[in-house]
Amino acid sequence: MILGDFGPMSDQAAVKATLDDLFRGALARRPDAIALVDPADRADFTDGAPRRLTYAEADRAITALAARLRAFGLPTDAVVAIQLPNTVESVIALLAVIRAGLIAAPLPQLWRHADAATALSRVAARALICCQRVGDTVHGDLAMHIAMETFTIRFLCGFGTDLPDGIVPIDDIFSSHDEPPAVERPGAAADHVALVTFDVTAEGIVPAARSHAELLVAGLTVTLEAGIAPDAALLGALAPGSFAGIATILVPWLLSGGTLVLHQAFAPEVFARQHADERCTVAVLPGPMVARIADAGLLDQMTALAVWRAPERMVTSSASRSTLIDVAVFGEIGLVALRRGADGKPSAIPAGRHLAQGIHVLTVARTPAGTIALSGPMVPKAPFPPGAERGHAPKLKITDGTVDTGYTAAIDRIANTLTVNGPPAGVVSVGGYRFALRALQELIAGIEDGSTLTALPDILAGHRLAGSGADRDAICDALLARGFNPLLVAAFRARHGAQASAA
Repeated sequence: MILGDFGPMSDQAAVKATLDDLFRGALARRPDAIALVDPADRADFTDGAPRRLTYAEADRAITALAARLRAFGLPTDAVVAIQLPNTVESVIALLAVIRAGLIAAPLPQLWRHADAATALSRVAARALICCQRVGDTVHGDLAMHIAMETFTIRFLCGFGTDLPDGIVPIDDIFSSHDEPPAVERPGAAADHVALVTFDVTAEGIVPAARSHAELLVAGLTVTLEAGIAPDAALLGALAPGSFAGIATILVPWLLSGGTLVLHQAFAPEVFARQHADERCTVAVLPGPMVARIADAGLLDQMTALAVWRAPERMVTSSASRSTLIDVAVFGEIGLVALRRGADGKPSAIPAGRHLAQGIHVLTVARTPAGTIALSGPMVPKAPFPPGAERGHAPKLKITDGTVDTGYTAAIDRIANTLTVNGPPAGVVSVGGYRFALRALQELIAGIEDGSTLTALPDILAGHRLAGSGADRDAICDALLARGFNPLLVAAFRARHGAQASAA
């Protein structure tokens, strides 16, 4: 099934496929076409040589891993976490979890065991798929820490060499020829939960679960706005560890039935080589990077999707030789994709119902408090896991199908458009990673009396964390020992010599 098979259709008929159905449609049509291409510099940040898989080869690996997961005895709809760099394995693992009739829970790459264990405990994850190395981090050891702190995890699988004892190696899936597991579910398969991602609010980490249908609508929104053609080659510099990455890269690739070229952001020389070698026509990038990359001529004659995880930080771009699509992402709740005009200025977000080829994909409203609220087919319909609404843990707050994103917006009442002008209260975004600021400040104060943490505006990253304390090294060591995000640790790195002068 490719985008051209959809055509104009009613809301009810628009979403009948699962993500696996989309993949199988492309497989049936182009089994020997290249489906997935690894970053050319893969060896610099993880184990193994770069892979190039046809649809047939990817299908065999997906089936083999799906069969392995079911052989563990995992029941249908068990949650399987995935934390991998932006490689072929990350896509294979996500699609394998779905083919096995399980629920995928992709984790942000920089999450360490503190955040990961909290998130996975909330959704009672039963397994974790990892790798041995990501950059300088021994990721296999990290996965062991996560499993030890998450009571429900019983199985660990890993790609790479020299995995710790207790992690099942799964590199052999690329040479296996297993039969796909049989999965039976009542009702329409597309209405079942496909995956759960994790938002960060002022109250803490919140699971956000989506069905295949909701994911398909989000990806369809992006695909149609960008005009992505069937069989297109997409160059994706966002990992599928969030709703944004999945809706702007994974689903559009499946809808187009083309080639997905992965990029571990960001290496300009590698990006340029991938663009040329794979003849990519579409690039998906973090929004703040687009202007610089365009100025370097790396986006010429391409359609560029600028993904803004801090949509209040959208800036004018001079990317005149490329078609630019702004994707404003509101946490894990929803997104709006809008084509930028020739003047290089971001478009305001229309209030009301958003349609894509006549299909209702989203409704955007401004609340009496001046915040943006989202509802409609791509927005999660209920807290996760089932029953979370009766518990005390942080959860997605849904009122009559509507979720208040917390982002503040100015309204143009004549044009009926909204312009995002502030993030949710109490939340800061650093390069796409969100933090609950008060919780971090309390944590830092508890490590050392008198230590402080502030969030400073940053034109590229949204915010920049800056910490101070009498013994910065001790604070860094304490944060590392407790398993916190390296971006938080970096806020306390002591500056020495020329570095201090430059600062």
